[in-house]
Amino acid sequence: MSSTPKFAHVVFQTSRLQAMRDWYCTVLEGHVVHEAGGLCFITFDDEHHRIGLSSPPIPLQARSPAAAGMHHVAYTFASLDDLLERFAAVEAKGISPKVSIQHGVTTSLYYQDPDGNYVEMQVDNFATPRETTDYMQGPEFADDDVGIAFNPELMREARAGGTPIETLKTRAWAVQTSRPDLPDPVVALTSS
Repeated sequence: MSSTPKFAHVVFQTSRLQAMRDWYCTVLEGHVVHEAGGLCFITFDDEHHRIGLSSPPIPLQARSPAAAGMHHVAYTFASLDDLLERFAAVEAKGISPKVSIQHGVTTSLYYQDPDGNYVEMQVDNFATPRETTDYMQGPEFADDDVGIAFNPELMREARAGGTPIETLKTRAWAVQTSRPDLPDPVVALTSS
């Protein structure tokens, strides 16, 4: 029997090497481990590289948001406080989520890199995979498996004001704080 592989890295082909490098180093609090000849490798943990950027010497065409292919790469944080701390740090550098979604299974912030690729920053809302699976097999998820948009700044303020994490990681909180100016999650995740 073979061992189970673990995720190692993702590589993006880009004509915007510098912008992509700077964006991923900012959002993931990463650093460059190699850059030369149209290649750049970035890491943010103990792996030698998690993000690869390849800039071929030919012009690349922009991808249509309606094209088939990978939709996003997701990164999980250990706690909601960690996710909100990263949100504030990245926001302070001028990078805002395109949409924030309370999926039920996760509390997620979706960003777009300079080439339009989506990056999800998330925290799991349940302590165990079994609890998550039970939720996905329940009525709330059956009624809406995408979720509802929320304002992460409002969530950060609520948390700073003492609102418990268990309250903030629910669809009920997102519904209570919903506003008409928040984007529709499906539309936001399928447009440029």
